[in-house]
Amino acid sequence: MPDPVVPARATCDLRAATPARVALGRSGASLPTGPLLDFTLDHARARDAVHAAFDAARLVAELRELGLAPAEVMSRAVDRGEYLRRPDLGRRLDAASAEVLARTATEPGRLAIVIGDGLSPTAVHAHALALIKSLLPRLAAEDAVAICHVVVASGARVALGDEIGAILGAGMVVMLIGERPGLSAPHSLGAYLTFAPKPGRTDAERNCVSNIHQGGLSYSEAAHKIAWLVREGLAREVTGVALKDESADRAPRRIGTASPGGTESGAKMSSS
Repeated sequence: MPDPVVPARATCDLRAATPARVALGRSGASLPTGPLLDFTLDHARARDAVHAAFDAARLVAELRELGLAPAEVMSRAVDRGEYLRRPDLGRRLDAASAEVLARTATEPGRLAIVIGDGLSPTAVHAHALALIKSLLPRLAAEDAVAICHVVVASGARVALGDEIGAILGAGMVVMLIGERPGLSAPHSLGAYLTFAPKPGRTDAERNCVSNIHQGGLSYSEAAHKIAWLVREGLAREVTGVALKDESADRAPRRIGTASPGGTESGAKMSSS
């Protein structure tokens, strides 16, 4: 019998290359105490992210400091419990919010940005404002794309952006939303782009820029991808499977922004 092949690198070396739980070891038939406690802590953080309170008023105030004029709306889910039990209610506006938006929709615009709590309000509070700061100058560069409306939505699922965009008459909607928490990333933000939004759009008609957090996509990388998809989606009048993300073929513009891990001077894609 030939000798077994000895791997060039030990399995435990993988731990330095991935947040996945590999090479944890064992104690008898179970995990060692350390990895077991780490798993329990990460599971608790993921649960906490799902049930965290969403401070929409604070976010609205922060956006106003950037010179934006956000509207605040709610879905038909009356509380967090109903939101988690009834995903369908998170995809439709309540009647009062629809009326508020209808009054503000004076004329159609090219782009509406919606910021929703999703399945991780923690992610929205951690990353949405910084991402917006990085995105604004990229949208303003070259053939400037004007933001016609900014909306902060509580109890939101991704598809809520379709109804919001339709009421506002937006050519495209970008939904920034907290993604479903994982054991290695309880605070990951996602961006969903939909051309000609209206109720009934499917995920195949959207582009997604996901994993925006400290261990994933930086703010500048995400902003570069989003801005490219916005421009190309509006120019080609399509998003989703018909619009391939080719933003990597064009180097990001060097615009000073803060990344999830700190400050950088250079600019470096369904859970709800």
